[in-house]
Amino acid sequence: MTVPPNPQRPELLAIQGVTKAYPGVVANSDVSFSIGEGEVHALLGENGAGKSTLVKMIYGLVKPDSGAMRFRGQPYQPAEPRAARAAGVAMVFQHFSLFEALNVAENVALGMENPPPMRELATRIRAVSEEYGLPLDPGRMVGDLSAGERQRVEIIRCLLQDPKLLIMDEPTSVLTPQEVEILFKTLRQLSAEGTAILYISHKLEEIRALCDEATILRRGKVVATCTPRERSAREMAELMVGATLTPPARAAQPKGATALEVAGLSVASPIPFGTSLKDITFRVAKGEVLGIAGVAGNGQDELLLALSGELRSAPGAVMINGQPMGATGPNARRAAGLVAAPEERLGHAAAPDMSLVENALLSGAVRQGLVKGGFIDWAAAGTFAEGIVKEFDVRTPGTHVAARALSGGNLQKFVVGRELSQDPGVIVINQPTWGVDAAAAASIRQAILDRAAAGAAVVVISQDLDELLEIADNFAALNEGRLTPPRPVEGLTIDEIGLMMGGAHGMEVAHHAG
Repeated sequence: MTVPPNPQRPELLAIQGVTKAYPGVVANSDVSFSIGEGEVHALLGENGAGKSTLVKMIYGLVKPDSGAMRFRGQPYQPAEPRAARAAGVAMVFQHFSLFEALNVAENVALGMENPPPMRELATRIRAVSEEYGLPLDPGRMVGDLSAGERQRVEIIRCLLQDPKLLIMDEPTSVLTPQEVEILFKTLRQLSAEGTAILYISHKLEEIRALCDEATILRRGKVVATCTPRERSAREMAELMVGATLTPPARAAQPKGATALEVAGLSVASPIPFGTSLKDITFRVAKGEVLGIAGVAGNGQDELLLALSGELRSAPGAVMINGQPMGATGPNARRAAGLVAAPEERLGHAAAPDMSLVENALLSGAVRQGLVKGGFIDWAAAGTFAEGIVKEFDVRTPGTHVAARALSGGNLQKFVVGRELSQDPGVIVINQPTWGVDAAAAASIRQAILDRAAAGAAVVVISQDLDELLEIADNFAALNEGRLTPPRPVEGLTIDEIGLMMGGAHGMEVAHHAG
């Protein structure tokens, strides 16, 4: 299958009939599309659709089994990322590869083949960062930077290579609305100068605002191409999943008594370069969903640790159904009705080399009664794991497989499902739909709303504002370890939310943008 070139833009990258298979799964099957010079091109698809494999082939991390690529009219098959960079392809990954104990300039130098002397590099970083509206101080330690500033380091590192194609994987997942605006301004400037951008995101309204064209993958195959601004977000989501989507339904119900009360919670962060919590105070009633927003690195991980019992505090700082639980550990809090799902799926929420049955046992033992008389009831643990897989549509060959064998989205469904399946009275989840596709995200959000309707008090910590506005009754924001007073979601504007999330950073962003 050949790809007709875009008549408005000279062709930069053409992918023709590319196929890549792994044991038991075809990641890409006969994929063809092209990107023109200066074009912002979206690559869309649900989890497991083949987006990551495709961009890894373009960037030289994976070799295709068959098919061909052409870049600037020449055959293109990079053997490694260095060859891709030399050809003019740069990539900003979803998870930053930065050393926190080094400064900005040192981190940038590590990503270059032949870095210039540090003083000269610092001058170039300043010049390029100002030219593209991404102010950065080359001498600042990366450990002291916000998530948005860290992303700037990655982008500047790429821009110093003068790329012809910039690949961006979920670039706005850690940014405030104001930082997203700054990023989009930069990407539009690059596009106007002739740099093409291949943009992967689950945030379809952003795709509509930014991208010229979109290629949609489903189960490894191209199923559609479209012009995003001519389609609604719902239409694009339905093309991705091949089914009609129904938004989560909320049942209006009176709220019950306070189930979780946090009063004057202050704890030092146990995480290197972490953020200590400072006088956190809020309460959540039975049937209520409290949404907590914040840019990554402002105390979200610490708040989950302090609520789950992994990080202890003064006894009265955390109250569950009126009982002081601040000084107790996770098992006592689980017995009292609290379940928690942390952001980091592999390593924190799940043990990578343990099976799904073993991982179900790890957090379900207390509430599901999976240990009797000191002995593990493996049959009951297996039944519990199978129920999670079935209810939350976890795609896996079986519950015997190791957690690390699941795709990120499927492991997320398992981890969230494991907690929601324990008849909880209080639910705390950090990033419930991190990296999952539209259909899975909708089902996870519906499951959270169903538990709230059944009387659970829910705290959802998320960087996805659309998610919080969809499911939360009340909204608060974390900034540098402090929490704003919760406010009803109804009537809140995105600008107000951005300023609540940004605190001082928000004012800086507005100042730089002006």
